[in-house]
Amino acid sequence: MLALLYDIHGSIPALDAVLDDAERAGADAYLLGGDYGAWGPNPLQCLERLRALPQTTWIRGNGERWTREPPLDRPEVVEALRERASGYGTEEGWLYSLQARVELDGVLYVHGSPLSDVESFPAEPSDDDERMLAGVSGTTVVFGHSHLQFRRPGPNGTLLLNPGSVGMPLDGDVRAAYALRADDGRFEFRRVEYDVERAAAAYEALGNTFGAMAANRIRRGSD
Repeated sequence: MLALLYDIHGSIPALDAVLDDAERAGADAYLLGGDYGAWGPNPLQCLERLRALPQTTWIRGNGERWTREPPLDRPEVVEALRERASGYGTEEGWLYSLQARVELDGVLYVHGSPLSDVESFPAEPSDDDERMLAGVSGTTVVFGHSHLQFRRPGPNGTLLLNPGSVGMPLDGDVRAAYALRADDGRFEFRRVEYDVERAAAAYEALGNTFGAMAANRIRRGSD
């Protein structure tokens, strides 16, 4: 049983709740899909918990890439990130070096899309779907970045599946989101209750622009 964890964003309360739920469900391997906790309240603690898991496969999210490649085309984001260090310390180099995509048992795992870690498929079919697939066809593509839990058919025989965000869901449901993939290939979406206010308060305590924005997202379950 493979647990698919995306977009944790440094939320220890959400991550602990998801890991407990996954263990009870029988997970014995983990696909870790990026955005682990940079600029969040507990990035190193999240890494510590993830490294203690069995059978882990890691991919890089834009959050890890931005520690070495800030998004210069988004000056407002660069300004917000300058208010605080990533929190990864000496782990920055290792996280930056992670693979951007991996294929396991015929499923392609990326952070945003096969094209980019900052462009993610929307919940409804889009004219951009084929462009973001970047030539991928006839397979299941699992991705995150948008923090929206959904699945739908894509073009060229693809199935598009987003497990949702562990630490910062944006689909109107504040519960932590992740997914399981059973040995027979079936996917199951999961939602887990956790201490939302504790997680939001930890972001608020950072006292910066990103912390205030993230706290609001966590409490609302949306932008």
